[in-house]
Amino acid sequence: MSAKLSIIIPAYNEEQRLRPALEEYLRFFLPRYGAAVEILVVVNGSTDRTEQVARETAAGDPRVRVIVEPERVGKGGAVEIGFAAAHGELIGFVDADGSTPPAAFQDLVDKIGDAGAIIASRWHRDSVITPQPLSRRIASRMFNGLVRFLFRLPITDTQCGAKVFTAPAIRDVLPKLGVTQWAFDVDLLFHLQQAGYRIKEIATVWNDKAGSRLHVFTASVEVVLALIRLRLIYSRFHWLVPVINKTIGRFLPWDPRRGRKL
Repeated sequence: MSAKLSIIIPAYNEEQRLRPALEEYLRFFLPRYGAAVEILVVVNGSTDRTEQVARETAAGDPRVRVIVEPERVGKGGAVEIGFAAAHGELIGFVDADGSTPPAAFQDLVDKIGDAGAIIASRWHRDSVITPQPLSRRIASRMFNGLVRFLFRLPITDTQCGAKVFTAPAIRDVLPKLGVTQWAFDVDLLFHLQQAGYRIKEIATVWNDKAGSRLHVFTASVEVVLALIRLRLIYSRFHWLVPVINKTIGRFLPWDPRRGRKL
């Protein structure tokens, strides 16, 4: 029997935060969906006990699959692996830290309607958000402004880690995706828009979780470089991409599976 809903949880060195988040999702979704849900935990390049924690928490339930990618392929790479393995009519992903409560994720499922994608926005006026540090709020605003300028995406929050898609939409754009790290969400949404899929954005509940390893300044520099590179890939100046890779591209993470920038 095919699943109605596939939930992908990418996890890199999340031994501390994964268990409570996964337990919360299991308690919420398994009783409601029965055999019609699958949860895919995609562990990528972890050097801690993330895999063991995922398997212990799943406790052998066949509706929970733990997929291990030994290389560090980035959040986007882990999500792509999950996309390829998912069986659901609806396929979504959510961060491993539990920042999006299960009920908020279910709200995405309930409201997708005839859209090809639905995403949570922390900047929606009706969203209920645990405040982030000022530096991260500023970085988020600047990032989304740059995305709208470069890609003409009419979206307020491309980076919120809770998104749901129809399976046909994912199957359509998955072969076209080109990056797997900072610009992954933008790449995915850009291709969905280019393919003519409607993207809905709704209010959400989101909690800022302690334990993030994100360094705002370093991440901001990498993000700007990644967005510029991605914009060049899809422009008439795509011939500049090899030059970018050999110069400022050395500051971007590398995808060992494909020999390309994340």
